[in-house]
Amino acid sequence: MSNLYQRKMPLAGLNVDGLSVDELRALVRQVLDAGIHGLCFSPYVEGQGPGDPVTEAQIRERLAIVQPFCRWIRTFSCTDGNELIPAVARSHGLKTLVGVWLGEDGAQNEAELDNAIRLARDGQVDILGVGNEVLLRGDLVEDELLEFIERARQALPGTPIGYVDAYFKFVDHPRVTAACDVILANCYPFWEGCPAEHALLYMKEMHRRASRVAQGKPVIVSETGWPGIGSPTGGAVPSFENAVRYFVNTYRWAEEDGVDVFYFSAFDEAWKVAAEGDVGAYWGLWDKDGRPKYV
Repeated sequence: MSNLYQRKMPLAGLNVDGLSVDELRALVRQVLDAGIHGLCFSPYVEGQGPGDPVTEAQIRERLAIVQPFCRWIRTFSCTDGNELIPAVARSHGLKTLVGVWLGEDGAQNEAELDNAIRLARDGQVDILGVGNEVLLRGDLVEDELLEFIERARQALPGTPIGYVDAYFKFVDHPRVTAACDVILANCYPFWEGCPAEHALLYMKEMHRRASRVAQGKPVIVSETGWPGIGSPTGGAVPSFENAVRYFVNTYRWAEEDGVDVFYFSAFDEAWKVAAEGDVGAYWGLWDKDGRPKYV
């Protein structure tokens, strides 16, 4: 391992000034070769997005790309073919944080939960994430979300159950925090406009805020990342250098402090542009065609 990675990381993290592109790529390769905890994984290919059916073949193809570099994957849905992902992941030796996508469609919510319960009973789920940012989006109110969490708990007494949302929602909703076995906190300094040189400190504070209300339960960073291309958000600027800085800092901190982190995301996803603007398409460690972007 090179001296670049072995150097003691300052509080603000890696300083990329003066590092060549080749040196930056070497840093990313070192982190990936050592194996990161987890990746947020959607198997969509060009032209696909949520609601489009995915096949087992494309799941296998996409998982084969990332499997050598991580120990867990996180999924977002249990319908439209996404329910096939956990079994394929298990066949690749990966553990699974399986997501139940909840929204405003009641029938779809029921299908998501039913499939998730079946997968967990089949032994394909290591952690179940019931809902993803539904409180942040306002798709469900707290009591509705708590009902889904309780139904999952009653059906799956041996499965750790959590809810995924922005870190501050666990401060704002103590009943939801209390209902979880594990806190699944999304931490995005980028979306809060934090400059890249301060983003590590900011993410640490996000994690601390969730940990302070977690009542001793594990706090997992269920999403974090930095885009490589697109428009700035406040002082947060997408770039190759900033994306590398953030990725390396994240996993050096995770290693030093024993924090489980799921990086967002495995692949670039063009469909996200509609909700997030031009920056939405460029969060992946691999591009839309499965080519590594930073090594």
